[in-house]
Amino acid sequence: MTTKTPPVPRSQSRPRKGGWESQWVGLLFVLPFMLGLTVFFIGPILAVPIMSLFEWVLPRLPEWTGLGNYTRMTTDREVTHSVWITVLFVVMLVPTNIILALGLALLLNIKTRAAGFFRMALFSPVVVPLVAWALVWRFVLQPDFGLVNVLLGKLGIQGPNWLYEAPWALIAVVICLVIEHVGMNMLIFLGALQNVPAEVHEAAKIDGANSRQIFFKVTLPLMSPTVFLTVIVTIIGALKSFAPIYVLTGGNDAASVLMVQMWKQGFKYFDFGYASALSWLIFLAMLTLTFLQWQLRKRWVFYES
Repeated sequence: MTTKTPPVPRSQSRPRKGGWESQWVGLLFVLPFMLGLTVFFIGPILAVPIMSLFEWVLPRLPEWTGLGNYTRMTTDREVTHSVWITVLFVVMLVPTNIILALGLALLLNIKTRAAGFFRMALFSPVVVPLVAWALVWRFVLQPDFGLVNVLLGKLGIQGPNWLYEAPWALIAVVICLVIEHVGMNMLIFLGALQNVPAEVHEAAKIDGANSRQIFFKVTLPLMSPTVFLTVIVTIIGALKSFAPIYVLTGGNDAASVLMVQMWKQGFKYFDFGYASALSWLIFLAMLTLTFLQWQLRKRWVFYES
């Protein structure tokens, strides 16, 4: 025969906490963070779509213009030029970064004594601050005394003005950013490669598949979720690149991507309404590209089929 224990009153089972254990003290500790998050992050996000509906050029007061800033983009040659430069920038940067990172990951997946050294050497640019990295490249690519043009001069080649002439400025920015970021994607791909079961490769070899068939028919499909995620993150990163491009080229027209154009409109011409509309254009571009890739994932991502 069992005896039932009488229920403990709620007030006795959960003693009331006071002093430092009070929930109000905890809320007080997180209050500075919440205030900063609201003022510097959530507030601007909510304010930008509203500001984009006003014509607001300092020092004048904002005036309602509705969709005027958005219709102005369609006839603004600077913006249409920046859209074209941004498309070229993304098309050059993303495939170069992904293919180079995948190739390096395949090489470093071969077990050699020097693999650890090369892994560290290729990843080290990732931890360098972007502005410092861009400043070094700015000196290296100077037209008069830069290392690249000095070496080209010794070979009898007249080097271009890498940072101010089209298309060299855009090519220089892409090379600089690819070298800076390829180490991160390489490590992600290397982790995905090492997670592919060896038994699958052995089974493919027994079935008579050569190295090329094993990579394209077995390894790459098993890595496709990782490749999918890396492509999305790299495209978003390319669309929001600003600091290294501005430090390298000073925001000249040869490499004036949309982020640089938005900065010019907001902090050079003080046209905050138009700059806010441009920021929405960039956001919609990111959202559209991510949505398209998400819709297409079932065609090439292994686990989605």
